[in-house]
Amino acid sequence: MSSRDAILQRIRTELAEAKPTEPPPVPEVWPSTGATSDAMIERFTTELETVQGEIIRCGSMDDARQKLAELINASEWQSLGAVDRPICREVTADLPADQVAWAKDDWDPNEIARLSVGLVAAEWLLADTGSCVVVNETTEQRLLCYLPPACVVVARVEQLREHMPAAWSEVARATAEADRRGEFVMITGPSRTADIEKILILGVHGPKRLVVLLIG
Repeated sequence: MSSRDAILQRIRTELAEAKPTEPPPVPEVWPSTGATSDAMIERFTTELETVQGEIIRCGSMDDARQKLAELINASEWQSLGAVDRPICREVTADLPADQVAWAKDDWDPNEIARLSVGLVAAEWLLADTGSCVVVNETTEQRLLCYLPPACVVVARVEQLREHMPAAWSEVARATAEADRRGEFVMITGPSRTADIEKILILGVHGPKRLVVLLIG
C-alpha cells in the first residue's frame, strides 16, 4: 500500500467511525421579525427585480403549467432542460415530451449549452435578497443552472424564508444527511458583471435571464 493509499484509508476509517454531531446553532445575525407570507413575497419580488430578475405569480399548479407554456412561446424557446424533481415534473406535465430534456449523468456540456432554457427547483427562497437556494446533486444539474442562456426556477410560496438565518436549521439538517451529495447554490438574479467603466453586462458568466415561477 502506498503512502497515499494509507492516508486515504485512514481518512475513510475515521469518517466511518465518527459519531454524528449536533448541527451548528442558528446564527443570530438577523433576528426574525415574524414576517407574513405576503410581506415576504413583496420583499422577494422587490429584491429580485432590483437585480433584473423576473417573477411570475401562479395561483395553482395548473396556472403554473399554463404560464410556463406561455413563457416558452413568448420567449421562442425551442428546447428546455430540466432537473428531475417532482415539482419540475408537475409544472412541465402539459408540454410535449420531446420538448423537455431531463438532466442525466454524463450529459455533454455542449449539449446543455445548446438548450434554450434550464428549469430547476428551489429548496428555499430568501426574501431579503431575492435569492433562490438550489440543490445540485450532480455536475450536470449544476451546469444546467449556468450554461443555457435562460434559467427558470420553480418554487412554492411556503418555501419562502425571511432570510438565511431563518432557513439555517433546515439547511444544516439537509447538509448533514449522510448520503447527501453535490452542492447548494444561491441564485440571485441573472449573471451580472461590469467593467472598469461600470457598464453592466448580463449573461457573461451564466444565464442572461432568470425567471422565478412562484406557486401559491
